[in-house]
Amino acid sequence: MKNTKNLTYLALFIAIEALMVMVPFLGFIPIGPLNATTLHIPVIIAAIVLGRKEGCIIGLVFGLFSMLKATMNPSVVSFVFSPFISGNILSAVIAIFPRVMIGFVAATIYNLLKEKNDVTAMAVSSFFGAFTNTILVLGGIYVFFGVAYAKAMGTSFSALLPAFMTVVTTQSLLEAVVGTVIAVAVSKALLKVKRG
Repeated sequence: MKNTKNLTYLALFIAIEALMVMVPFLGFIPIGPLNATTLHIPVIIAAIVLGRKEGCIIGLVFGLFSMLKATMNPSVVSFVFSPFISGNILSAVIAIFPRVMIGFVAATIYNLLKEKNDVTAMAVSSFFGAFTNTILVLGGIYVFFGVAYAKAMGTSFSALLPAFMTVVTTQSLLEAVVGTVIAVAVSKALLKVKRG
């Protein structure tokens, strides 16, 4: 019975990710060359409510959708997320690995802290889950495609790190805060039903 319920939840989270990708400006919100995203939120919720493995699976779905979007609806910097555009497998790593790690980090932190205070555990795991995505995506772009990315953006490689730091302290911080508020509210409700 528990496995059936978890599979149902898993299917629901996959459907939510798909819906968020298909509805314009819901999952990917264009801000300059990069997209702000809300797709990390279901990953975090799945990690908290269902566990590490399920959170990683929903993260994988997020990563695959990200790669698909970059391939099917390319922008000037889509090569960093699509090996079909860049011809480099590291693009798939940037698209997928950080998103899987959202689930891993969120579930790990939640499991470590939940005995002390459930809501605090949800908030901290949600916040760091969101930042995991940002740091690993931007870090991957910088390390593996920094020069090409800077050229595509019409800037110098030396200006890239300060630009990424600005993204981290503005857009990414907002993503993390909004994601935390939503993830905590939804996770509390779902855990109440699940434990019910």
